[in-house]
Amino acid sequence: MKTNLDLIRECDSFPSSGTSEHTSLLSSFYTLTHTSATYPTPIAIGYVPEFVFNALARVPISIKGELEVSRAKRTISAFTQPTEQERSAAVAATCDYWRKNKTFALLEGWRNELYPVYGPNNELLFNVERSASALFGVVTYGVHMVCYTRMTTKEQAESGSKFDFKMWIPRRSKQKQTYRGMLDNTVAGGIASGEDPFESLVREADEEASLPEDLVRQKTQKAGVVTYLHLRDSRAGGESGVVQPECQYIYDLELPKGLTPQIKDGEVECFYLWTAEEVQERLANNEFKPNCAMVGIEFFLRHGVLTKDNEKDYELIERSCHRKLEFPGPHRPLGS
Repeated sequence: MKTNLDLIRECDSFPSSGTSEHTSLLSSFYTLTHTSATYPTPIAIGYVPEFVFNALARVPISIKGELEVSRAKRTISAFTQPTEQERSAAVAATCDYWRKNKTFALLEGWRNELYPVYGPNNELLFNVERSASALFGVVTYGVHMVCYTRMTTKEQAESGSKFDFKMWIPRRSKQKQTYRGMLDNTVAGGIASGEDPFESLVREADEEASLPEDLVRQKTQKAGVVTYLHLRDSRAGGESGVVQPECQYIYDLELPKGLTPQIKDGEVECFYLWTAEEVQERLANNEFKPNCAMVGIEFFLRHGVLTKDNEKDYELIERSCHRKLEFPGPHRPLGS
Protein backbone atom coordinates (compact mmCIF):
# COMPACT_ATOMS: atom_id res chain seq x y z
CA MET A 1 0.00 0.00 0.00
CA LYS A 2 1.23 3.48 -0.90
CA THR A 3 1.01 6.51 1.37
CA ASN A 4 0.04 9.88 -0.07
CA LEU A 5 3.64 11.02 0.28
CA ASP A 6 4.83 7.89 -1.54
CA LEU A 7 2.55 8.78 -4.45
CA ILE A 8 3.72 12.40 -4.53
CA ARG A 9 7.34 11.27 -4.60
CA GLU A 10 6.56 8.78 -7.34
CA CYS A 11 5.39 11.70 -9.49
CA ASP A 12 7.97 14.26 -8.35
CA SER A 13 10.68 11.62 -8.55
CA PHE A 14 13.69 13.67 -9.66
CA PRO A 15 15.71 14.62 -6.54
CA SER A 16 15.58 18.20 -5.34
CA SER A 17 18.39 20.66 -6.10
CA GLY A 18 21.04 20.95 -3.42
CA THR A 19 20.77 17.32 -2.32
CA SER A 20 23.46 14.67 -2.74
CA GLU A 21 20.91 12.55 -4.62
CA HIS A 22 20.40 15.37 -7.14
CA THR A 23 24.15 15.77 -7.64
CA SER A 24 24.62 12.04 -8.07
CA LEU A 25 21.79 11.62 -10.58
CA LEU A 26 22.83 14.67 -12.60
CA SER A 27 26.23 13.07 -13.18
CA SER A 28 24.47 10.82 -15.73
CA PHE A 29 22.78 13.77 -17.47
CA TYR A 30 23.79 16.78 -19.51
CA THR A 31 22.10 20.12 -18.95
CA LEU A 32 20.67 21.41 -22.23
CA THR A 33 21.32 25.13 -22.53
CA HIS A 34 20.19 27.92 -24.83
CA THR A 35 22.57 30.61 -25.99
CA SER A 36 21.78 33.48 -28.34
CA ALA A 37 22.47 37.15 -28.94
CA THR A 38 19.72 37.89 -26.42
CA TYR A 39 21.13 35.41 -23.90
CA PRO A 40 24.91 35.27 -24.30
CA THR A 41 25.15 33.57 -20.90
CA PRO A 42 23.83 30.00 -21.31
CA ILE A 43 20.34 29.36 -19.91
CA ALA A 44 19.46 25.88 -18.66
CA ILE A 45 16.30 24.59 -20.36
CA GLY A 46 16.38 20.82 -19.92
CA TYR A 47 18.10 17.64 -18.72
CA VAL A 48 19.37 15.19 -21.34
CA PRO A 49 20.46 11.68 -20.31
CA GLU A 50 23.73 10.29 -21.61
CA PHE A 51 22.12 7.96 -24.14
CA VAL A 52 20.15 10.81 -25.70
CA PHE A 53 23.26 13.00 -25.82
CA ASN A 54 25.10 10.23 -27.67
CA ALA A 55 22.27 10.01 -30.21
CA LEU A 56 22.20 13.79 -30.60
CA ALA A 57 25.94 13.88 -31.24
CA ARG A 58 25.47 11.40 -34.10
CA VAL A 59 22.88 13.55 -35.89
CA PRO A 60 24.58 15.25 -38.88
CA ILE A 61 25.48 18.91 -38.34
CA SER A 62 23.61 19.72 -41.54
CA ILE A 63 20.43 18.64 -39.73
CA LYS A 64 20.84 19.82 -36.15
CA GLY A 65 23.37 22.62 -36.51
CA GLU A 66 26.45 23.10 -34.36
CA LEU A 67 26.69 21.39 -30.98
CA GLU A 68 28.88 22.73 -28.19
CA VAL A 69 29.65 20.31 -25.38
CA SER A 70 31.42 20.75 -22.06
CA ARG A 71 32.09 17.35 -20.55
CA ALA A 72 33.56 19.00 -17.46
CA LYS A 73 30.42 21.06 -16.80
CA ARG A 74 28.12 18.40 -18.30
CA THR A 75 26.40 20.95 -20.54
CA ILE A 76 25.20 20.93 -24.16
CA SER A 77 24.51 24.04 -26.19
CA ALA A 78 22.26 23.05 -29.08
CA PHE A 79 19.81 24.61 -31.53
CA THR A 80 21.47 28.03 -31.43
CA GLN A 81 20.15 29.23 -34.79
CA PRO A 82 19.31 32.97 -34.78
CA THR A 83 15.51 32.77 -35.04
CA GLU A 84 12.79 30.71 -33.42
CA GLN A 85 11.67 29.43 -36.82
CA GLU A 86 15.19 28.20 -37.63
CA ARG A 87 15.59 26.61 -34.20
CA SER A 88 12.22 24.89 -34.45
CA ALA A 89 13.11 23.61 -37.91
CA ALA A 90 16.40 22.16 -36.63
CA VAL A 91 14.65 20.45 -33.69
CA ALA A 92 12.00 19.05 -36.04
CA ALA A 93 14.63 17.76 -38.47
CA THR A 94 16.57 16.13 -35.63
CA CYS A 95 13.48 14.37 -34.28
CA ASP A 96 12.48 13.27 -37.77
CA TYR A 97 15.98 11.86 -38.32
CA TRP A 98 15.67 9.85 -35.11
CA ARG A 99 12.20 8.69 -36.05
CA LYS A 100 13.24 7.48 -39.50
CA ASN A 101 16.23 5.68 -38.00
CA LYS A 102 14.11 4.15 -35.19
CA THR A 103 16.54 5.59 -32.64
CA PHE A 104 14.04 5.86 -29.78
CA ALA A 105 10.95 3.82 -28.89
CA LEU A 106 9.43 7.02 -27.51
CA LEU A 107 9.03 8.32 -31.05
CA GLU A 108 6.82 5.38 -31.99
CA GLY A 109 4.12 7.45 -30.30
CA TRP A 110 4.64 10.36 -32.71
CA ARG A 111 1.75 12.77 -32.25
CA ASN A 112 2.25 15.49 -34.88
CA GLU A 113 1.68 17.95 -32.04
CA LEU A 114 4.10 20.68 -31.05
CA TYR A 115 5.02 21.63 -27.50
CA PRO A 116 6.61 25.00 -26.69
CA VAL A 117 9.98 25.54 -25.00
CA TYR A 118 10.16 28.94 -23.29
CA GLY A 119 12.87 31.41 -22.39
CA PRO A 120 13.25 33.58 -19.26
CA ASN A 121 10.69 36.12 -20.47
CA ASN A 122 8.19 33.42 -21.46
CA GLU A 123 9.14 33.91 -25.10
CA LEU A 124 9.08 30.91 -27.43
CA LEU A 125 12.60 29.57 -27.98
CA PHE A 126 11.50 26.69 -30.20
CA ASN A 127 8.83 24.05 -30.68
CA VAL A 128 9.37 20.33 -30.23
CA GLU A 129 7.33 17.28 -31.26
CA ARG A 130 5.29 16.19 -28.26
CA SER A 131 6.56 12.61 -28.16
CA ALA A 132 10.17 13.85 -28.27
CA SER A 133 9.91 16.45 -25.50
CA ALA A 134 11.01 14.05 -22.76
CA LEU A 135 14.18 13.22 -24.68
CA PHE A 136 15.31 16.82 -24.18
CA GLY A 137 13.98 17.05 -20.61
CA VAL A 138 12.25 20.38 -21.26
CA VAL A 139 9.25 21.69 -19.33
CA THR A 140 5.90 20.67 -20.79
CA TYR A 141 2.45 21.97 -19.94
CA GLY A 142 -0.94 20.35 -19.54
CA VAL A 143 -4.42 20.70 -18.10
CA HIS A 144 -6.14 18.44 -15.56
CA MET A 145 -9.70 18.74 -14.32
CA VAL A 146 -11.46 16.85 -11.56
CA CYS A 147 -15.23 16.62 -12.04
CA TYR A 148 -17.48 15.73 -9.14
CA THR A 149 -21.17 15.47 -8.32
CA ARG A 150 -22.77 16.45 -5.01
CA MET A 151 -24.75 13.90 -3.02
CA THR A 152 -27.93 14.58 -1.10
CA THR A 153 -27.85 13.97 2.65
CA LYS A 154 -29.62 10.66 2.07
CA GLU A 155 -27.22 9.60 -0.67
CA GLN A 156 -24.25 10.48 1.47
CA ALA A 157 -25.62 8.44 4.37
CA GLU A 158 -26.22 5.48 2.07
CA SER A 159 -22.73 5.73 0.63
CA GLY A 160 -21.10 5.77 4.05
CA SER A 161 -18.82 8.60 2.98
CA LYS A 162 -17.69 11.43 5.25
CA PHE A 163 -17.89 13.80 2.28
CA ASP A 164 -20.85 15.02 0.25
CA PHE A 165 -19.45 14.45 -3.24
CA LYS A 166 -18.43 11.70 -5.62
CA MET A 167 -15.66 12.02 -8.20
CA TRP A 168 -15.70 11.03 -11.87
CA ILE A 169 -12.66 8.84 -12.49
CA PRO A 170 -11.81 7.45 -15.94
CA ARG A 171 -9.77 4.36 -16.74
CA ARG A 172 -7.26 4.86 -19.51
CA SER A 173 -7.56 2.73 -22.61
CA LYS A 174 -5.38 -0.37 -22.68
CA GLN A 175 -4.40 0.66 -26.22
CA LYS A 176 -2.75 3.92 -25.14
CA GLN A 177 1.00 4.13 -25.51
CA THR A 178 1.47 5.50 -21.99
CA TYR A 179 0.18 4.24 -18.61
CA ARG A 180 -2.19 1.75 -20.20
CA GLY A 181 -5.25 0.84 -18.16
CA MET A 182 -4.39 3.11 -15.24
CA LEU A 183 -6.79 5.53 -13.57
CA ASP A 184 -6.79 9.19 -14.60
CA ASN A 185 -8.40 12.53 -13.85
CA THR A 186 -11.77 13.28 -15.45
CA VAL A 187 -10.19 15.45 -18.15
CA ALA A 188 -6.48 15.76 -18.90
CA GLY A 189 -4.28 16.61 -21.84
CA GLY A 190 -1.28 18.48 -23.13
CA ILE A 191 -1.27 22.14 -24.10
CA ALA A 192 -0.12 22.59 -27.69
CA SER A 193 2.21 25.40 -28.69
CA GLY A 194 0.29 28.67 -28.95
CA GLU A 195 -2.78 27.26 -27.19
CA ASP A 196 -4.35 28.98 -24.19
CA PRO A 197 -4.60 26.64 -21.17
CA PHE A 198 -8.34 27.12 -20.70
CA GLU A 199 -9.05 26.66 -24.40
CA SER A 200 -7.04 23.45 -24.21
CA LEU A 201 -9.25 22.35 -21.32
CA VAL A 202 -12.45 23.10 -23.24
CA ARG A 203 -11.16 21.05 -26.18
CA GLU A 204 -10.08 18.12 -24.01
CA ALA A 205 -13.35 18.17 -22.04
CA ASP A 206 -15.23 17.64 -25.30
CA GLU A 207 -12.84 15.09 -26.79
CA GLU A 208 -12.35 12.94 -23.70
CA ALA A 209 -15.59 13.27 -21.75
CA SER A 210 -18.21 14.82 -24.10
CA LEU A 211 -18.83 17.63 -21.60
CA PRO A 212 -20.97 20.54 -22.90
CA GLU A 213 -18.85 23.53 -23.84
CA ASP A 214 -21.22 26.05 -22.20
CA LEU A 215 -21.05 24.20 -18.89
CA VAL A 216 -17.25 23.99 -18.98
CA ARG A 217 -16.88 27.67 -19.82
CA GLN A 218 -19.40 28.90 -17.24
CA LYS A 219 -18.88 26.59 -14.27
CA THR A 220 -15.22 25.51 -14.27
CA GLN A 221 -13.18 26.77 -11.33
CA LYS A 222 -9.49 27.58 -11.73
CA ALA A 223 -7.47 25.90 -9.01
CA GLY A 224 -3.86 26.89 -9.72
CA VAL A 225 -1.04 24.66 -10.90
CA VAL A 226 0.93 21.62 -9.79
CA THR A 227 4.57 21.34 -10.80
CA TYR A 228 7.04 18.46 -10.58
CA LEU A 229 10.05 16.76 -12.17
CA HIS A 230 9.17 13.22 -13.12
CA LEU A 231 11.69 10.51 -13.95
CA ARG A 232 9.86 8.23 -16.39
CA ASP A 233 9.66 4.49 -15.85
CA SER A 234 8.49 1.61 -18.06
CA ARG A 235 4.79 2.35 -17.50
CA ALA A 236 5.18 5.56 -19.50
CA GLY A 237 6.12 3.64 -22.64
CA GLY A 238 9.38 4.06 -24.51
CA GLU A 239 12.68 4.68 -22.81
CA SER A 240 12.92 4.84 -19.02
CA GLY A 241 15.20 7.31 -17.30
CA VAL A 242 14.23 10.43 -19.25
CA VAL A 243 13.02 13.46 -17.32
CA GLN A 244 9.68 15.25 -17.62
CA PRO A 245 9.50 18.59 -15.83
CA GLU A 246 5.82 19.48 -16.01
CA CYS A 247 3.38 22.21 -15.10
CA GLN A 248 -0.26 21.16 -14.95
CA TYR A 249 -2.96 23.84 -14.86
CA ILE A 250 -5.69 22.38 -12.69
CA TYR A 251 -9.43 22.96 -12.57
CA ASP A 252 -12.52 21.75 -10.70
CA LEU A 253 -15.97 21.31 -12.16
CA GLU A 254 -19.13 20.33 -10.27
CA LEU A 255 -21.37 18.41 -12.66
CA PRO A 256 -25.14 18.66 -12.21
CA LYS A 257 -26.98 15.47 -11.29
CA GLY A 258 -27.87 13.45 -14.35
CA LEU A 259 -24.92 14.64 -16.40
CA THR A 260 -22.50 11.79 -16.99
CA PRO A 261 -19.16 12.05 -18.80
CA GLN A 262 -19.26 10.01 -22.00
CA ILE A 263 -16.47 8.31 -23.92
CA LYS A 264 -15.77 10.03 -27.23
CA ASP A 265 -12.22 9.76 -28.58
CA GLY A 266 -11.41 6.32 -27.18
CA GLU A 267 -8.63 7.49 -24.87
CA VAL A 268 -10.55 6.14 -21.87
CA GLU A 269 -12.53 2.92 -21.66
CA CYS A 270 -14.98 3.83 -18.89
CA PHE A 271 -15.85 6.34 -16.16
CA TYR A 272 -16.43 5.48 -12.48
CA LEU A 273 -18.35 7.59 -9.95
CA TRP A 274 -16.61 7.05 -6.62
CA THR A 275 -16.69 8.49 -3.13
CA ALA A 276 -13.55 10.17 -1.78
CA GLU A 277 -12.84 7.04 0.26
CA GLU A 278 -13.09 4.82 -2.81
CA VAL A 279 -10.67 7.08 -4.66
CA GLN A 280 -8.30 7.00 -1.69
CA GLU A 281 -8.37 3.20 -1.75
CA ARG A 282 -7.37 3.14 -5.43
CA LEU A 283 -4.66 5.70 -4.76
CA ALA A 284 -3.21 3.52 -2.01
CA ASN A 285 -3.28 0.56 -4.43
CA ASN A 286 -1.16 2.61 -6.88
CA GLU A 287 -3.78 2.37 -9.63
CA PHE A 288 -3.49 6.01 -10.77
CA LYS A 289 -1.14 7.44 -13.38
CA PRO A 290 1.52 9.21 -11.26
CA ASN A 291 0.69 12.83 -12.10
CA CYS A 292 -3.04 12.10 -11.81
CA ALA A 293 -2.41 10.77 -8.32
CA MET A 294 -0.71 14.06 -7.47
CA VAL A 295 -3.63 16.09 -8.87
CA GLY A 296 -6.12 13.93 -6.97
CA ILE A 297 -4.23 14.32 -3.70
CA GLU A 298 -3.95 18.07 -4.22
CA PHE A 299 -7.74 18.13 -4.81
CA PHE A 300 -8.18 16.38 -1.45
CA LEU A 301 -6.01 19.02 0.24
CA ARG A 302 -8.17 21.83 -1.14
CA HIS A 303 -11.50 20.11 -0.38
CA GLY A 304 -10.77 19.11 3.20
CA VAL A 305 -10.43 15.38 2.65
CA LEU A 306 -6.80 15.58 3.75
CA THR A 307 -6.09 17.86 6.70
CA LYS A 308 -3.28 18.51 9.13
CA ASP A 309 -5.20 16.34 11.60
CA ASN A 310 -5.45 13.21 9.45
CA GLU A 311 -2.35 13.47 7.21
CA LYS A 312 0.97 13.60 9.06
CA ASP A 313 2.83 14.67 5.90
CA TYR A 314 0.33 17.42 5.03
CA GLU A 315 2.78 20.34 4.77
CA LEU A 316 5.42 18.34 2.92
CA ILE A 317 2.81 17.07 0.45
CA GLU A 318 1.48 20.59 -0.08
CA ARG A 319 4.98 21.93 -0.83
CA SER A 320 5.83 18.98 -3.06
CA CYS A 321 2.79 19.59 -5.26
CA HIS A 322 4.23 22.99 -6.15
CA ARG A 323 7.90 22.35 -6.79
CA LYS A 324 9.94 25.24 -8.10
CA LEU A 325 11.05 24.16 -11.56
CA GLU A 326 14.65 24.73 -12.48
CA PHE A 327 13.97 25.97 -16.00
CA PRO A 328 12.26 29.11 -17.40
CA GLY A 329 8.61 29.28 -18.45
CA PRO A 330 5.13 30.34 -17.37
CA HIS A 331 4.74 27.75 -14.59
CA ARG A 332 2.83 29.96 -12.18
CA PRO A 333 -0.58 30.02 -10.47
CA LEU A 334 -3.46 30.87 -12.80
CA GLY A 335 -4.46 34.52 -12.74
CA SER A 336 -1.08 35.71 -11.42
